[in-house]
Amino acid sequence: MVPGEKIQLTKEGYENLLKEKEILKKRLMTEIAERIKEARELGDLSENSEYEEAKNEQGKIDSRIKEIDYILDNAEVIDESESNNDEVNLGNTVIVKDLRKNIEETYKIVNSQEADIFSNPKKISSESPLGKSLLKKRIGDRIKFKTPANVERELEILAILKYGGA
Repeated sequence: MVPGEKIQLTKEGYENLLKEKEILKKRLMTEIAERIKEARELGDLSENSEYEEAKNEQGKIDSRIKEIDYILDNAEVIDESESNNDEVNLGNTVIVKDLRKNIEETYKIVNSQEADIFSNPKKISSESPLGKSLLKKRIGDRIKFKTPANVERELEILAILKYGGA
């Protein structure tokens, strides 16, 4: 992340980060703090694996909270009222046809912070090979791109839905 750089997020992505931050803060203040307290009560901290494990977990959670704070502080939430479905942009849901497999697939274009290929529709990063290939394209356009596994794919854009999939 580049200092001062605006990070575009969908409204859903912004709200999810807020929720994640609250969950992590509660976990840090309750569960992890309790584990550290219990480990301290076991005696010598220099050879206490429970203490080390809890402190490491505390560090990871604290780092993630700081990362989320940075993202939220630099976030630019996409204005859904300005959305269109003329061309693919961040936040749009895109229906494509894989021309080799002859199947339809649906993707939502999101920031890398929001990417989740297990969601429905799959949320793909605008920075991924597929995401980059889809940006600024229109219905009927065909795109070719290489996957991270170096497989070339060709897709045709069938539909572009506004933010939120509507």
